[in-house]
Amino acid sequence: MLDIKVNKVPENELKPLFEDPSKLGFGVNFTDHMFTMKWKTGKGWHDAKISKLAPFSLHPASIVFHYGQEIFEGLKAFASTDKKDVLVFRPDQNIKRFNRSASRLCMPNLDEGEMMDSIEQLVLTEKRWIPRHRGAALYIRPTMIGIQDALGVKASNEYIYFVILSPVGPYYPEGFKPIDLYVADEYVRAAPGGVGEAKCGGNYAASLLAGSQAKEKGFAQVLWLDGVERKYIEEVGAMNLFLVYGDKLVTPELNGSILPGITRASILELAKEEGLFVEEKAISIDDAVSDIAAGKLTEIFGSGTAASVSPVGSLNYKDKDYVVSDRQVGKVTTKLYNKLQGLQYGELEDKFNWVRKVGSL
Repeated sequence: MLDIKVNKVPENELKPLFEDPSKLGFGVNFTDHMFTMKWKTGKGWHDAKISKLAPFSLHPASIVFHYGQEIFEGLKAFASTDKKDVLVFRPDQNIKRFNRSASRLCMPNLDEGEMMDSIEQLVLTEKRWIPRHRGAALYIRPTMIGIQDALGVKASNEYIYFVILSPVGPYYPEGFKPIDLYVADEYVRAAPGGVGEAKCGGNYAASLLAGSQAKEKGFAQVLWLDGVERKYIEEVGAMNLFLVYGDKLVTPELNGSILPGITRASILELAKEEGLFVEEKAISIDDAVSDIAAGKLTEIFGSGTAASVSPVGSLNYKDKDYVVSDRQVGKVTTKLYNKLQGLQYGELEDKFNWVRKVGSL
């Protein structure tokens, strides 16, 4: 077990909790404490501690500012519906993906057990912040940045790994209602051989221009096409995408430029359990919009830690709207959403052993 020094904030200095979970928003409120740990060449990981959430003081030449050496993860802690337990959904998979991202960006890996300790001990320290409300959760953001003060393209020889927490409501203000997506055919998010499958800040920075243009036009998110032919559907800015053809569920195959979502993998397993035929393959945008127009494509939805399961009402491609199922939430989308939520809140039997109980409320 990781030896963590804990410096708790005095009780009289703790922030007040939100009385109305519907006012939480997403990622704009933060708890009282954070976890930090440092790494240095020749010394390894050291100085693990939980202390008051506070700004960092970094040299202006820190490598993270100039060469983007940064990775992060996103996962959630839930209060069980009976309000007895603290549950975290598939943290082992986030930890494995965090280390894969680290390796891709020439950053040190963390011991999986020690990273789990850092997350669990911080969550338990802050368990009063876990919303006791279905649809809300405590969002967990593990992050690592290169902090060596040096100019010149190279991997840092010093890092900070930290974890911060944020009580959140739905990622989209619409909640579990269909959103409209804008298909980007001018810009690309990632290409094969790049860092598209790593969860690093640069991927998201590359998406900002198209995302802002989409929002100006009234769309919730961008649906990205592949970076080579700009022909095949890849993913949405904050989630992986699924297409429903009756009793068949289709999603773009992982090709090195798509983030391998933890929720994506979970949805595929849940769909199989529901008796759906599941297929991972390359999906052309032209085929998708043609199938929408013909009524063959019956539902579209996205999945991700932040968004959970989000129904899609339409795709806008080349300035034409393709409306799916009259913008109604489909049966398959609803069933998979309810099943995922039921597992996350401890309401359903966890046959997959996905939900980790980290303590009591």
